Amino acid sequence: MGNCQQCIIREFSTLKSLNNEDLKSMSEEKDVLRFKKGDIIFSEGNTLNGVYCIKQGICKMSKLNTNGKEQIVKFIKGGDMLGYRSVLSEEPVSLSVTALKDMEACFIPKKEIFDAIKANSKFSLDMMRTVCHDLRDANMSISNMAQKSVKERLADTLIFLKETFGEDNNGYLDIILTREEFSSVIGTATESAIRLLSEFKKNKLIALDGKRVKILNETELLKMSQGF
Repeated sequence: MGNCQQCIIREFSTLKSLNNEDLKSMSEEKDVLRFKKGDIIFSEGNTLNGVYCIKQGICKMSKLNTNGKEQIVKFIKGGDMLGYRSVLSEEPVSLSVTALKDMEACFIPKKEIFDAIKANSKFSLDMMRTVCHDLRDANMSISNMAQKSVKERLADTLIFLKETFGEDNNGYLDIILTREEFSSVIGTATESAIRLLSEFKKNKLIALDGKRVKILNETELLKMSQGF
């Protein structure tokens, strides 16, 4: 089992605020979990007894709307934490999380989180900041969904995916989404997402290879995402 004190991932998460004693305690109590692509980490309505610190891999956070269609609200990558809002509020989770790539995560029992919050004021403050940042991002997402056209939202999503996940050795986005997943991110019908991706390809903004996407003209996509 890995040592939390030596884990580089904690430098990119709220865990960076913890001292060696806190990290030693967490390292002794955590479980290392592995998920395959397509595995569900937890589902909407589940009660969590701890948080997940993502070591590697990518997953999506989604919610089913009233007609049963999935809405992807966020992507999670290595260095991010999952489930802390539910643990802090002691309420069931409101979103489902599914692995988009093979993943490895450390599961930290909520007792360890609460003990660290009580003993370490900086960790407590960083946890509050993380929750506030999530609320800001959620507000921005709601605003974009209300104010931007579907085309602008797709351009914005492509820019976000490149900035967040980067590119593979061939220049394609280092995250693969189905057309249904693209549609659930930008809030439109799958047919509309397919049509817009084809239009972006025709206009040489992107290249497509099956499900893989390569950004060819980031400048124009950025302008489009801003309504120009």
